[in-house]
Amino acid sequence: MFCYQCEQTAQGTGCTKVGVCGKSPEAAALQDLLVEMTKELSAVANPLRHDGWDDPAVNNWLIDALFTTVTNVNFDTVRLEQLLREGATVLTALCAKASTTTPLATLPATTGELLALADAYSVSARREALGDDVAGLQELLVYGLKGTAAYVHHARVLGQEDPDVYTFFYEALAFLTSDGSTDVDALVGTNLRCGEVNFRVMELLDTANTGLYGNPEPTSVKVTATAGKAILVSGHDLGDLAALLEQTEGKGINIYTHGEMLPCHAYPELKKYPHLVGNYGGAWQDQKKEFDAFPGAILMTTNCIQQPRDSYLGRIFTCGLVAFPGAAHIDGRDFAPVIEAALAADGFAETEEPKEITVGFGHQAVLSVAPAVIDAVKSGALRHFFLIGGCDGAKPGRNYYTELAEAVPQDCAILTLACGKYRFNKLDFGDIGGIPRLLDIGQCNDAYSAIRIALALAEAFECGVNELPLSLVLSWYEQKAVCILLTLLALGVKNIRIGPSLPAFVSPTVLGVLVDTFGLTPVSTPEKDLKAMLGN
Repeated sequence: MFCYQCEQTAQGTGCTKVGVCGKSPEAAALQDLLVEMTKELSAVANPLRHDGWDDPAVNNWLIDALFTTVTNVNFDTVRLEQLLREGATVLTALCAKASTTTPLATLPATTGELLALADAYSVSARREALGDDVAGLQELLVYGLKGTAAYVHHARVLGQEDPDVYTFFYEALAFLTSDGSTDVDALVGTNLRCGEVNFRVMELLDTANTGLYGNPEPTSVKVTATAGKAILVSGHDLGDLAALLEQTEGKGINIYTHGEMLPCHAYPELKKYPHLVGNYGGAWQDQKKEFDAFPGAILMTTNCIQQPRDSYLGRIFTCGLVAFPGAAHIDGRDFAPVIEAALAADGFAETEEPKEITVGFGHQAVLSVAPAVIDAVKSGALRHFFLIGGCDGAKPGRNYYTELAEAVPQDCAILTLACGKYRFNKLDFGDIGGIPRLLDIGQCNDAYSAIRIALALAEAFECGVNELPLSLVLSWYEQKAVCILLTLLALGVKNIRIGPSLPAFVSPTVLGVLVDTFGLTPVSTPEKDLKAMLGN
């Protein structure tokens, strides 16, 4: 196998024996083949789509196939093979409609033959054929598409779609099969187009979340235990949490969020349930220890799952596209097995002394107090904003983000989003004239809120975004981070700092393009970076 799609890849170069995430070589090979099938399918479908063809089932398969290959989603080779064979059926029908043929329309009969076929479509094969620079830019686009597909999926299951988004996916994936896909300028342009489309997709997801569950509002969340039976919900999907809250109402079970589900406490239609009692644990990389200690059932709603320990394998459940061999899977949103497991478990024996943190500073909440923020900036009381957010991870170097947040001067505010905030969100940062110095905007997709806030402030100060007293320091991990970065670059945001280290697919030449064009800068030390960002 060879996989370098996440920042934490082995030795900083690529996983070759087994994924750092726990992905087996067989799963990696089937995922490579699945990505290739999305390209071949799109090469056939793209001309048909421009002639008016559309099929929601095919659109859904394409998006779900890409999301399935995102880091920490699906480790189950049986499900991966099933998805491949479904794709081959779709591709065969499209080829008949287009009077053409393509290699992956007919798959070999056995799993072993599938794995052998996958070698021809591996990242290693393309790196050898194209070189690291072109292959890296192609992978940058593929990973951006994977991350965007995740957000498309989240929005779609909540009822929000845009046909133009699907059109772009077919165009971009078809482009990767064309002769033009080796042209650096064309690759950079298509990557930026992916960023533009992802901004639209995050808007759809924001509309879906707020339309169903209300606008997030500043909310105190308890991060200590409450006595009683318990279910822990991790991942990103608000719809799954809403269904679980409804199904557990009156059953004597307390619901806790974990990881990227923490911001759910700020939505009025979710926090109205009194048995949504708090948040347990931190970011995804600590889940083995945290899940082991959690005395109830665990539900994984989207990506972020790690290989479960035997100690809790019998009480962890996956749903949607998430799958791990040996873990029980919930089809649909009937969570009765999760509820039964929670009732059978011990639960928390006693209520701990309460400790709380505050979440819910989405664009609606922040912009509602925009005049006070603007006055604080104009008066000099609020000197600078730092957006310190992104994916957390276990790789050394991520203490940089804690040290940076702690070193931010008292007359500056910190915006944060995604699970990177767990590095410092339990610290007390105080306030500036009643404005909290730490503003938790939400999940990774709530980068949309951060952008909306920045654009509104730029309009208020009659300047460009890059002229605002705002610095962005982002932490990489997986493909959702890639598409968010592409969105920021597509919007013209410059001088972003990223770290703690660069993903292996960003070759020196690719980095040079990003630095020269956008001022993208790898992080160095908190002291040096803070000095540069404040212009000292």
